[in-house]
Amino acid sequence: MATNDYMIFAGSSNLPLANKIAKNIGRQLGSVELKRFSDGEIWVKYGENIRGLEVFIIQSTNPPAENLLELLIMIDAAKRASASKITAVLPYFGYARQDRKDQPRVAISAKLIANLITIAGADRVIAMDLHAAQIQGYFDIPFDHLKKNLVVVSADVGGIKIARAYAKLLDCSLVVIDKRRPKQNMAEIMHIIGDVDKKDVLIVDDLIDTAGTFVGAIEALKNKGANDIYGAVTHPVLSGEAIDRIEKSELKMLFVTDTINFDHHEKSSKIKIISAADLFAEAIRRTFNNESISSLFNIDKG
Repeated sequence: MATNDYMIFAGSSNLPLANKIAKNIGRQLGSVELKRFSDGEIWVKYGENIRGLEVFIIQSTNPPAENLLELLIMIDAAKRASASKITAVLPYFGYARQDRKDQPRVAISAKLIANLITIAGADRVIAMDLHAAQIQGYFDIPFDHLKKNLVVVSADVGGIKIARAYAKLLDCSLVVIDKRRPKQNMAEIMHIIGDVDKKDVLIVDDLIDTAGTFVGAIEALKNKGANDIYGAVTHPVLSGEAIDRIEKSELKMLFVTDTINFDHHEKSSKIKIISAADLFAEAIRRTFNNESISSLFNIDKG
């Protein structure tokens, strides 16, 4: 491929991951200036000519909200600079937890964010391990959903379908945690569906925030006779007392990806980071070459 057929740029949300993705492809991140006015307003300027080129913008949209605004402004600037095609690469799609109207007078923020990204001018979106698969349908542009192939225990009833497919692939039994949420960032473990007695357990989920629910699941599994318990979570939000809760729990090890960049000094000795750079790099290659992305995940979801 020629060196000027497409370019990769990144916002400021997770530069370490963006650099790894670009390095994996054999390219450098394109030059883009990201500045703030004295009142915090965001200013963006591309430092090189992108007219007629396909542009990939890597930016997670986890809080603070400036990450989302930065993405939207970068998309708009690329469109006004006459990029031929703009793909938003979202290692972590923030505001995904409000994906339906589950009670009166609440927003469906996942749909709102999808609308904003589309209206800003994105032609395609690549994201990893959405909180709910139906969010893909909120976009009126092509959407590629990357999903890691690790499952033994589904962290909630909503993940049963994909959990069943992974359990079949890994030749493992399927266990489901049935929980309810009385309010945000709080869940009550109702039932453990499946046998975990005297078995090692791997809990998988799309994200871990305050870790209260996750640690509650560990305690419930231990009470049912589980042996060693491990976790595999894609997006390490890790807010509030999450690190402390993980350290004090009976969890052996938690595997997370680097879709969200968090301070290294806050890492627990029980947390191991696995980079998603290779996966995103391959997705970018295939997108530009009009090759299948779904074939990266040839598993039966039935």
